[in-house]
Amino acid sequence: MPTIAVTAATGQLGRLVVDALLERGVDPASIVAAVRTPDNAQDLAARGVQVREADYTKPDTLKAAFQGVDRVLLISSSEVGQRAAQHANAIAAAEDAGVELLAYTSVLQADTTTMLLAAEHQETERRLAQATVPVALLRNGWYTENYTGQLEVTLEHGVVGSAGEGRVAPAPRRDFAEAAAAVLTGEGHAGRTYELAGDEALTLTEIAALIGEATGKDVGYTDLPVEAYTEVLSKAGLPAPVDGVIADSSAAIGRGELTTDSGDLARLIGRPTTPVADAIRADVGAAAA
Repeated sequence: MPTIAVTAATGQLGRLVVDALLERGVDPASIVAAVRTPDNAQDLAARGVQVREADYTKPDTLKAAFQGVDRVLLISSSEVGQRAAQHANAIAAAEDAGVELLAYTSVLQADTTTMLLAAEHQETERRLAQATVPVALLRNGWYTENYTGQLEVTLEHGVVGSAGEGRVAPAPRRDFAEAAAAVLTGEGHAGRTYELAGDEALTLTEIAALIGEATGKDVGYTDLPVEAYTEVLSKAGLPAPVDGVIADSSAAIGRGELTTDSGDLARLIGRPTTPVADAIRADVGAAAA
């Protein structure tokens, strides 16, 4: 059984990937949780998972974390403006370890999208194209949690964005995690690019209505120009340039950049993606628990 390292394993996606690997029967001792703060991964260690320090800004920790590892999932950093350099450190460490597969969580249609959010993913993909180890690209679309992660705010202000009547095809993080686990445990994925999104493409008006149905509240969608939405996000406490990046990403929905008819996500997980209404109901229920 190959040894599999998951970076950012204490993050929202990383923990779900570890769960998905375990559900697939991977021996916990063959899983490396590569994390910036090992103390935050003690629950994973208690399950038998190896925990190793791996800080994207400290190349030596990455090299040590990847030693003896066969396959690596590089989950993209959340530090906008610093991600490309951090990813480059991880790629170099994977090359140093001579891994047989390096999978990277990129962004949907990274080669064609005009989203500001995609710039660092595009730079990382260019670096991966020169990598000396086999690579798989997992181009993740939007998570349904993007719209349910702050339910109190959404219930007070509704869904706000700059998408117009554009459509987005979200799926819950767990679906994307299952897809990553399928790639990490399967064969024939080297050199492949997967465009990952949900089976349903909805407008933000429709997503707002689903949140309203799940909560029993009146939830609508307010469409704003990008500049106005950026200002709303700034007043809510998001720093520049993150506010503008998020507003532009919403506008990308209107440009048709966050849907795909590839069917890759459903094929990798071996079932239809979770219906958006079901995912929203689950998140609402979890928030109320």
